[in-house]
Amino acid sequence: MLLTWDWKKLFAGQALFALVWAQAPQENYDVIVIGGGPSGLSAASALSRVLRKVALFDSGEYRNNPTRHMHDVIGSDHVVPAEFREAARKQISFYNMTTFFDQEVITMQKADNSFHATTANGTYTARKVILASGLKDDLPNVPGLRDAFGKGVFWCPWCDGFEHRDQPIGVLGDLSDAYDSVRELHPTLNKDIRIYANGTNNAAQLNRLNSKNRDWQKVFNAYNVTVNAKPILNITRTQSGSDYHDSAIRKEFDKFRVYFSDGTYEERGAFITNYGTSQASKLPEQLKVGFLGKKINTTARGLRTTIPGVWGVGDANSDNSTNVPHAMFSGKKAAVFCHVEMATEELAQVGGSPAKRAAMLDDRSIHERTARKMGDEVGDVYRRLAHF
Repeated sequence: MLLTWDWKKLFAGQALFALVWAQAPQENYDVIVIGGGPSGLSAASALSRVLRKVALFDSGEYRNNPTRHMHDVIGSDHVVPAEFREAARKQISFYNMTTFFDQEVITMQKADNSFHATTANGTYTARKVILASGLKDDLPNVPGLRDAFGKGVFWCPWCDGFEHRDQPIGVLGDLSDAYDSVRELHPTLNKDIRIYANGTNNAAQLNRLNSKNRDWQKVFNAYNVTVNAKPILNITRTQSGSDYHDSAIRKEFDKFRVYFSDGTYEERGAFITNYGTSQASKLPEQLKVGFLGKKINTTARGLRTTIPGVWGVGDANSDNSTNVPHAMFSGKKAAVFCHVEMATEELAQVGGSPAKRAAMLDDRSIHERTARKMGDEVGDVYRRLAHF
């Protein structure tokens, strides 16, 4: 008998099988870490050392990726960010507990007591989630600004100010935020400071500036800080500090021209910015975690979010500190609390009375025990220093 095949049905069946296979949960993990920057890597390191099975998803997008070097990281000062991440991965891989997926997680869902992360290659499950998904800088649409960001145009004096010390510097952003930058730069880093308000010298901005410090004009006069309120047409690089630098004294000599709508221009050696930020990932929103402003609400002890089983670390959380040391600290802290919570859940399954199991799983009890091990007072001191 001659067999005949319905090829359309056959291919349709294969396609359906492939779709089901792609969507079927993959290997289970203890923790899914979203983000491969310093906070996510720190969390993965801490969890690996207590032999927790971790899936770390790295989209390949990092807030500090544009910068030439990262600074103020003890033991890794003036290191290229990509080299830092590569070394961290190598060290974490020694423990053979973390699997690195260079993929973006498209959707994240909670189902009963587990979480499901879906990428283009499949779905992965875990008991807990640590969001190290980061922030993105909301830069205005000024031609040349984004290309220069991180290379002579920076937002943190601790991160890049030293390399541009004693140079004529510009302050970019709303006029009301300029006072904070002046206070951080003058008199130690820069004495030639020019504010480029880009048309924001309006009544609302002046009122906000007065609410910060009514003597701001006296401060500007005393420090010889000047203001140019003209609308900016573009920012053009005329020299790159990547090519012109002095490694012996660690100085980078960038040069820029700021062109204005009236056809004039001014020159500066570097800029500090005061622009807003937003969440780099939609996953926190998908998980319906609470927010404080634009940051993940992690005011609960141990950097837990408002969703049980989910932690928020690094720039994305509401600690209001955004730097590499803080990111590493927060990743470590969340990992400790996460591990102890899982261990407590596992112990509760061993036996004992229902009342005893309930007491073991009580949030406050878990956090108090973990805080004693973690040394929560260290975190409090760190936060105070980070806000100085």
